[in-house]
Amino acid sequence: MTSLTMSASQRTAGCVRHLAFPAAVVVVLGAASTQQAQAQSQAGGDQTSSAVQAGPVTLNFGGFTELATIYRSRNEVSDVGSDFNTGIPFNNNVLAHQSEFRMSARQSRFSLLAQGEPYGGARAESYLEADFLSAGVTSNSRESNSYTLRMRHFYGRFMTDSGFDLLAGQNWSFVTLEKKGMNPRDENIPLTIDAQYVVGFNWLRNPQVRFVEHFSPALSLGLSVESPQAVTSNGINSAGLPTGTTFPPGSVNFQNTGDAAGLENNSTTYTADNKPDVIAKAAADPGYGHYEVYGLARWFQSTVALQSTSSMGGGIGAGMILPLLPDNSMTFQASGLAGKGIGRYGSTQLPDVTMQPNGKLSPLQEYQFLLGLTYLPNHDLTTYLYAGREKEKATYYTVGAETFGYGAPEFNNSGCLQTSGTCVGNTNAVEEVTAGFWWKFYSGQLGNFQFGLQGEFLQRDAFGGVGGAPSANIFIGMTSFRYYPYQH
Repeated sequence: MTSLTMSASQRTAGCVRHLAFPAAVVVVLGAASTQQAQAQSQAGGDQTSSAVQAGPVTLNFGGFTELATIYRSRNEVSDVGSDFNTGIPFNNNVLAHQSEFRMSARQSRFSLLAQGEPYGGARAESYLEADFLSAGVTSNSRESNSYTLRMRHFYGRFMTDSGFDLLAGQNWSFVTLEKKGMNPRDENIPLTIDAQYVVGFNWLRNPQVRFVEHFSPALSLGLSVESPQAVTSNGINSAGLPTGTTFPPGSVNFQNTGDAAGLENNSTTYTADNKPDVIAKAAADPGYGHYEVYGLARWFQSTVALQSTSSMGGGIGAGMILPLLPDNSMTFQASGLAGKGIGRYGSTQLPDVTMQPNGKLSPLQEYQFLLGLTYLPNHDLTTYLYAGREKEKATYYTVGAETFGYGAPEFNNSGCLQTSGTCVGNTNAVEEVTAGFWWKFYSGQLGNFQFGLQGEFLQRDAFGGVGGAPSANIFIGMTSFRYYPYQH
């Protein structure tokens, strides 16, 4: 992603407009004129900025409009963001025998970057980015298609000339691979149309406070403290007990329905987290390629008979981006994360934890990896190819005649390939191959217009159980027509 910060020469050339009316009016006008301020330019190319001066602050406006079409060989009942896990139905589900076609403008987005003038060896900025991939209780696709605005990013940032960098707000998680150094808006986001990106991609967008020291252009070290939340396995029912069992003894609480009065979503659940996720990361740019390594620590909490229990998870991750041609027109990337309780950090959203007989949450062992290749044969065309995998290890317990946990061979899968019967079908692994291109068919004073086309093939395999090890696959085809008003 490329920052929209304007150079001094650009400002001298008159690219920044000086306005005498209030900054609030400037914000309204800027939000109405969308451009690509999110620095993920799917087709690459030059970034230009429409900026206005509001007192001492320079405002850069960005975004794009999109019309996407989505075809799936099996019905996920999803918009432009696919479900890479349980949304891929086994044969017992009627959705496995239906295809799906949708059109969507909801990934259209706008952004605002506000930057103050340097003062006393320090600089400050804030960044806002929003789209419409959210649904309210009245949202539907029958008539009005009125979907709600959502926050993607909103943070403030303080930097010093000595290299210290503080970010606070909502942004990409620190686990996300960056293109160079360790700066926000320079993350290496897959070029996919699919808003869930690709299997094996490590990411969150979540609240955080991040401390980075840029020792040189070649080395940065950082620490990020991020908002926690756990993905629980479907081997635990809504009451907190392992499904179909009387264990563990006493009452168990590890997640609760959101409280609308407390400004949480009362149609979903929130886990009982007691500590933030913590990520320590190092990034190096020695002259050839970009390299990262990081460590992740997490904590999970449950309460059994009014006694709190806690368990720890985490993992080790790494990534790199290598130019394969001297002109950087072809690049290779590889990234991965391995550990326990890390499912939340992958696009597939495999579970983080299951439950022990005593009610304590047990982190599940998993690995995730992504390989990617991008090639720009010319200024107007970008092609991409990704392959990823996320795989979990079974963790289960037997108490008397009862077995519970995740991936147990005693679980009943006999109905997964039939039209009736029990189908536990805990996911073992998901694999994906995605290929596509972005064609910038117009670039000029009107901005640029791009057309994208991609195809995805996903394979979902479940753990073996009574009746076998079910599997399912899906093909997803997407197109995108985007307009970037101020990006050439």
